[in-house]
Amino acid sequence: MRVTCITILKYNGENADPFVLGVGSDVSNFGYFQRQTVREMLQFVSRTIIRRTPPGQRQSVEHEEYYCHACNKNGLAAIAFVDREYPARSAFYILNKVLEDFEALSKEAWKTVTADAELGNLLCEAAVKDYQDPANADKLLKVQRELDETKVVLHKTIDSLLARGEKLDSLVEKSTDLSMASQVFYKQARKQNQCCIIV
Repeated sequence: MRVTCITILKYNGENADPFVLGVGSDVSNFGYFQRQTVREMLQFVSRTIIRRTPPGQRQSVEHEEYYCHACNKNGLAAIAFVDREYPARSAFYILNKVLEDFEALSKEAWKTVTADAELGNLLCEAAVKDYQDPANADKLLKVQRELDETKVVLHKTIDSLLARGEKLDSLVEKSTDLSMASQVFYKQARKQNQCCIIV
């Protein structure tokens, strides 16, 4: 799971290109000589998708092995490029968080911008770095992961107990130290306790 780019833009309507207000990207998985071309392509696609995302809307666009998740909040928009495995819920959380942080940082200054600016570059770069793991963005996903890990440990424990129980049965059968009465008592006790076994 990977976040490749997060961009903040000012929406200027369907007929005009949006202004880039901040961009952060991690193109380290591309070849050195491809990186500038990839950045330019990300900016082009960002402008194109945001131009087609009206205020109050959000959308996801699939392109090859990437998803572009876009969100437009009353003219202030953000877009994230993530791979297929990255959960959409986490991506939209990141976009909302970045937009809230940017609004708090710039106040109303973004509304008067008339060209590309670098007001949110540090914010976008930090978001790309911090949210490579979607669990950092989505607390519910983090709790789900912890539950899954606990469930695995619990299954391992039950499996090991069942294996131990089977071994104990065979030991009782083979034991010469236990009298016949003790062996019968063990078998009856085991039968009585079977109602408590989790299958």
